[in-house]
Amino acid sequence: MNSRMAMSSALYLGIDTGGTYTDAVLWSEALGIVAKAKSLTTRHDLAEGIAGSVEAVLRQALIEPGEIKLVSMSTTLATNALVEGQGGRVALVMIGFDQADFFRDGLSQALGSDPVFFCPGGHDVHGEPNELVLEDFAAELPTLEARVTGVAVASYFAIRNPEHEIAVRELIHSRTRLPVTCSHELSSKLGGPRRALTTLLNARLLSMIDRLIISTEGFLEKRGILAPLMVVRGDGALVTAEFARTRPIETVLSGPAASLVGARHMTGLDDAVASDIGGTTTDIAVLDGGRLRLDPDGATVGGMRTMVEAVAIHTFGLGGDSEVSLNERSLASDFILGPRRLIPLALAAMKHIDVIHSDLTRQLLNPNASRLDGRFVLRTGVPDSLAVGLTLTETRLYAVISEVPIALDRLVVSTSQIATINRLVMRGLVHIVGLTPSDAAHALGRQDNWEPVAAKMGAELFARKRNGEGHRIAEDSTALSVAILEAVTRRSAEAVLETVFTEDGLDGSACVSHHLVQRAVDRTGGMAGLVVALDRPVIGLGASASLHYAGLSRLIGNECLSTEHADVANALGAVVGQVQMAAEARVSQPEIGLFRLNSGARINDFETEGEAIAAAEAHVKSVAIGLAERAGTDQARIEIVRAIKVATIDGERSFIEATILATATGRPRIAS
Repeated sequence: MNSRMAMSSALYLGIDTGGTYTDAVLWSEALGIVAKAKSLTTRHDLAEGIAGSVEAVLRQALIEPGEIKLVSMSTTLATNALVEGQGGRVALVMIGFDQADFFRDGLSQALGSDPVFFCPGGHDVHGEPNELVLEDFAAELPTLEARVTGVAVASYFAIRNPEHEIAVRELIHSRTRLPVTCSHELSSKLGGPRRALTTLLNARLLSMIDRLIISTEGFLEKRGILAPLMVVRGDGALVTAEFARTRPIETVLSGPAASLVGARHMTGLDDAVASDIGGTTTDIAVLDGGRLRLDPDGATVGGMRTMVEAVAIHTFGLGGDSEVSLNERSLASDFILGPRRLIPLALAAMKHIDVIHSDLTRQLLNPNASRLDGRFVLRTGVPDSLAVGLTLTETRLYAVISEVPIALDRLVVSTSQIATINRLVMRGLVHIVGLTPSDAAHALGRQDNWEPVAAKMGAELFARKRNGEGHRIAEDSTALSVAILEAVTRRSAEAVLETVFTEDGLDGSACVSHHLVQRAVDRTGGMAGLVVALDRPVIGLGASASLHYAGLSRLIGNECLSTEHADVANALGAVVGQVQMAAEARVSQPEIGLFRLNSGARINDFETEGEAIAAAEAHVKSVAIGLAERAGTDQARIEIVRAIKVATIDGERSFIEATILATATGRPRIAS
């Protein structure tokens, strides 16, 4: 395609920054996908991976950077961080909550060893305040900045009145430079502990998304691409980069949502199961009647239920770069895949071939297998400022680790050090290098992206491990690699079945693990022949879909489709979506003859129900339009939905409450 052809239709650049690859596509409404490319994601400097893929599509399309009118980006970084338990160290401030609330909805587990502060205060259901006491918390502020990277603030019934959250935020900003996330900014739903959890996770992701956006904006400006930058949210909608920077939790499931949008756009299928296998996760969702189904209870990622409205996507810690480990509790040679992502040996050897080959060769010459064989550790390359709050033991070990991989059997002298390294991994400070399904594919010659010799040596080391009966788990590297890839396909089929069982209202995990379902999938014989079959096809997405899903059809009882551009469905989905923002208001009756409007920081009282609801509608319409403009569109369409609850008492209508929701939708603004 030449420059003149491109000018006949606005060109959009879609980017997806995944855990392993960064994808880019050039797309126009008239011509479809004009060019596409992949580049390795460079976590230490995300701009490198972005530059690699974008430069490639510019060369393919033969266009000038100024011809691009919109840039839109999806990312799996937030999803992967939560699945792998990574993120910054965060302080949680709970206002008006008690200790029992802290142990609900997985909040205490998510916080881990990060600090929590309880302050008296909060509000009642109608927005009336309790006394706010901040003296004890204020005394902690002089040392807090050296201990955490951000603060999450949640107040009791902040959705009715956020003034106490705002007061704490202003106090923190007056004495520190720490970023602060308040719960009322993220959700208007009831459920304080889960709202606090959502706020905590948002604060934990701030630095990660900020680095992504800064890297992307820096590259685009340097390259002369002067177009608006958008980011895909977890519900498939687009928002400006500046909007996403303050609410990174809303980008959880961004990559999977974009993939689903892209799959629908490419296939035109109204009813299907879309399964996207990446480096770290497999993300599965159901298309019904051509619509993306939203999860009404909020996105669940890494076992944590948030209040983020997102596409109903089921995320599994299964990908091409999943950690391969041995189930030591089993007598058989059973593999455990994931959920943690490792850097594949074949990939690490691309940059550090001498170190990787030397240590793998040394380990192969040892007569006895070690649990640490084929494992290395190296720094991720994040700024040193993110290493705050480390213990003395963690600091000492972190100082020894560098950007060059070091074999674990050279570094580790005690079991406790393994736990220390795992904590550094969870903080996003170091990576583990080890055997993955990607290595198995390289060892067999079914993939040729990276260095195959390291992959084969790593597979041979793993094959020497012993199962519970004392036997080698595989005859050689070839047998082991075949078994690993078969395990990925089998686990992928189980993930698809678990998803559809769950969407049918069943306990998906329990159903899949039931021996009758296992027999049906295995097609094992018996007096009763059992069959499991999906009622719709599976759309296989991801760069390795053709490899891992080749044998999927016979396991799920329906066809598995792959399209020409299945490898960049996420980047395509990033540019075909729309901006969509919503605002909600609630009208209650705290006492007879008084109708109270609550919406964010606004609280107004009215004498009649009609006045309150009219004011609520005008307010949410204005807020939704403002949010949509901030999110990146100037052509928003407004839809307002009322939900009014009343009761009939002694034949008379009695008002209980009303919820008014305004939704603004429109295409993103593009460069003129």
